[in-house]
Amino acid sequence: MGLVYLNLKLGRTRPKFKLELSNFDKLLEVTAMVVFIYLWYLVLTSYGKLPEQIATHFDSSGKVNDVGSKITILIFPIIATFIYALLSIINKFPHTFNYLTEITEQNAPMQYKLATQLIRYLKATIMVTFAFISHAIITDAQSTKTSLGFEFLPIFLGAIFLPMIYYFVRMIKNK
Repeated sequence: MGLVYLNLKLGRTRPKFKLELSNFDKLLEVTAMVVFIYLWYLVLTSYGKLPEQIATHFDSSGKVNDVGSKITILIFPIIATFIYALLSIINKFPHTFNYLTEITEQNAPMQYKLATQLIRYLKATIMVTFAFISHAIITDAQSTKTSLGFEFLPIFLGAIFLPMIYYFVRMIKNK
């Protein structure tokens, strides 16, 4: 917010242009959309078959440590809808983002491309994560399997933070 405010206050504007989507960008968008639709399908088709009490929380090792009403399974697709819409809208305005370097006419195309690609990646990763957790809760409710798996948390954190580091480094290198 500070950089955007500073740019507006000083009367500077950043270049605006339409970015062409690379094949990787298109793959990320399709992945996010397909998984988002699958998440709603999974939850809605499974809801009637769920017991009244389902897992609602997992500890850091992936074991169930709290249960609650089955209606809580709807939280994932509802939050996913909000996140999907918000990230899709935000991604249309890369000139308003905060950047690690000053945006110029020369570096804007690459900086915008990297920033929007990171948001697409995060959107797809969040959709996959919500679908995975929903699937784990539904599987747990319908069987004796009672774990998300201890590997879930480190994989999820790595899937979020490692690409962020990668993109930030690329943004700094492409001043």
